[in-house]
Amino acid sequence: MGFIHRLESFMGMTDAIWLRHANPWSVWTRFTLLPLFSLAIWSRDWIGGWAWLVVGLVLIWNWLNPRLFQVPQHLDNWASRGVLGEQIYLKRTDEVAQHHLICLRVLMVITIPGMGLMAWGVWQFDLMATVTGVALTMIMKTWFVDRMVWIYLDFLAADPARKHGDV
Repeated sequence: MGFIHRLESFMGMTDAIWLRHANPWSVWTRFTLLPLFSLAIWSRDWIGGWAWLVVGLVLIWNWLNPRLFQVPQHLDNWASRGVLGEQIYLKRTDEVAQHHLICLRVLMVITIPGMGLMAWGVWQFDLMATVTGVALTMIMKTWFVDRMVWIYLDFLAADPARKHGDV
């Protein structure tokens, strides 16, 4: 989890930004990151060194995205619950059931082949490998978010006094 905490720190994810990120628009538009990142790297074939600028723009989009959207009016939807579950996973790992932690480790491991295929495809300009790798990685990311929803719902169920938005 050290890497994940460092990444959260690098992204400057304060509680206020996490809450803005719980907006479903933020969650769903983040699904553009991997295709855009792949396209940015692929663009080196068309625009040469300017591809680094495109990669930089995608990284800026990655940082900016959780900050662009307002705090959602309701947190009782899949996307918001996924973000709240991720906060619990990061901040209260000791309260997360072991079966969730095992599943998350497995998901992270089985994401590696998809990311590897995507990286190889982008490097070799192999469209099928790139698209397949991106799709496999995004499927695993979606499954990861779904597991975060489950973590969040278990967190709420563990203490009936908790309400949506408690983390």
